[in-house]
Amino acid sequence: MKIKIEIEGAVFEAVLTNEFSPKTMEMIVESLPIESEVMTWGDELYFDVPVQMEEENAKGSVTKGDIGYWPAGKTLCIFYGKTPLSESEEKIVPASPVNIVGKLEESDRLKKIVLKGGEKIRISEWL
Repeated sequence: MKIKIEIEGAVFEAVLTNEFSPKTMEMIVESLPIESEVMTWGDELYFDVPVQMEEENAKGSVTKGDIGYWPAGKTLCIFYGKTPLSESEEKIVPASPVNIVGKLEESDRLKKIVLKGGEKIRISEWL
């Protein structure tokens, strides 16, 4: 399913998939649209979502562009580069395992937006 991510006047296309964490993805879809405030951790942005799930095939490392639900924080995370725990952009390490629910198409373009935290983000179905 295609979703639209709006942040700081920019629009990004992403795809949610049930390949890895189908129950988590379903709960995210049911909660759309989501509006929240961005928090950052290295080249990861994350934000609160109205979803509460346990780990579901959770991954301890991700790739650039992955969208994951972080059960420990009840947040959705978008990984667009290294986190403070990562050694490289090829193996990005979240703070703790995440349920992978999708992929951002243009993670390099997201990296060009300077995020300090507190910016508004909106996630909705791509119509």
